[in-house]
Parts: sequence; C-alpha cells; structure tokens
Amino acid sequence: MTARNVWNSDQYNPLWGDVDDYTFPHSHPPSRPNTKALQDAVAGSRAAGLPDISVSPVQGKFLALHCRASGVTHALEVGTLGGYSAIWLASENPQLRLVTVEYEAKHVEVARRNIEAAGLADRVEVIHGAGVDVLARLREEVKAGKRERFGFVFIDADKPNNWNYLRLAKDMVRPNAVICVDNVVRQGKLADSDTTDVMVLGAREVVEKAGKEPGVDSVVIQTVSDKSYDGWLWAVVG
Repeated sequence: MTARNVWNSDQYNPLWGDVDDYTFPHSHPPSRPNTKALQDAVAGSRAAGLPDISVSPVQGKFLALHCRASGVTHALEVGTLGGYSAIWLASENPQLRLVTVEYEAKHVEVARRNIEAAGLADRVEVIHGAGVDVLARLREEVKAGKRERFGFVFIDADKPNNWNYLRLAKDMVRPNAVICVDNVVRQGKLADSDTTDVMVLGAREVVEKAGKEPGVDSVVIQTVSDKSYDGWLWAVVG
C-alpha cells in the first residue's frame, strides 16, 4: 500500500487510494485518448509549482460523465488551477464548451498552456479575474442572450465565496442544471458549529443557504480518495 495523504490528515486511510489505484485503470485504461493530456497537465502544473489540489482522476471522470449523461453542451467552472478538471470535462465531451474562471495570473498561464497542449483551446475559454466580478459579468451576458445558459457548474475556488458563486451561477443555468461545490465536508469539520476556520465557514454558509434557496434542491455527498476525506454540495436548480 502506498499512502499519499496529500492533505496530511490524521484521518487518512491508505485503502482509499488503493481502491482508486485498482479501479481507475479498469474504468479508464491508459489507452484512452485523453490519458496523455491529463498526465501532462498534472506534470506541467507540478513543474510550475502549482498546489496539488485539483480533483482526483476518479472525481474528474465522474464530473465529465455526468455532463455526458445530462447532454451538457455549455459548462462553467470557477477555479481553473492548472486546467486538469477542465481537460476532463472537455475531452470526455466533444460537444461541450467550457468557460473557466481563475484569479491567479500564474494559474491562468499554466492552464492555458495545458489546455492548448491538450488540443482543447477552441472549446475551453479561460477567463482571468476575480470570480465574483467575472460571474456577475457573465450573468449579464447570459441575460442579454450573448451567452448560452450553462448545463453544469463546478465551483472549486476560494471557499468564503462559495455562496456568492452559487447565487450568481443559479441565474445562469438552464432548468435542472447541476451546480457542484467542491470541498465542503473538509474532513468532517463541516459539522463543527464552533469553528472559526473561514474555509469551513464558507462551506457551512453554502450548505445552509442552498437548503433555503427557492428553486434549489441540494444534497451533500461525502467522498474519500487518495486526497483524503471531503465531499461535494450537489445542487439541482429549477
């Protein structure tokens, strides 16, 4: 067994990574066309010094398969990092066009390079800017008919703005679209009502407010992987 425990968590169980190591090569053999692009994106991001906090391969494929099963043609991502999840979404769905938003200029540069190397630059638009500002602008463009409504939204950015991102995204999606907010369970700290951790407080805010928001039906899904114990908020709009 090889323990990775990238979050240095005392809750880490090496079996979580071992199960992924066993199952993933069967569900996504190395011969798949997007394997090299994904591996190169990971390597390029690490070489550039980006943090190793992208979704796991299993999570990336799950999100991409959701988009395929739902017939999503336009998706939105908040938090590009090095473009790994963006490459998953676009490479598994040739019909999909993705808008992805990133605040850090270095991340934008690396992501654009990785996405271009993957041959996806024509379908993945990387926008540099603060998430709230960019989403507010995108919302106006959608309302004006200048952009298509999105069928899927993946939020994986600065956690204190989780609710702001969901609230803005809600106005840009088509009926029955999913908005997924990553990293809300935070190794179980989500359940700590006494926390002062701003990351956990951002997760608690989006969970609590999504449950009260008209037109939103949500659930929190706990996950384990080689990146330890966490989870998603999965919200259906409309």
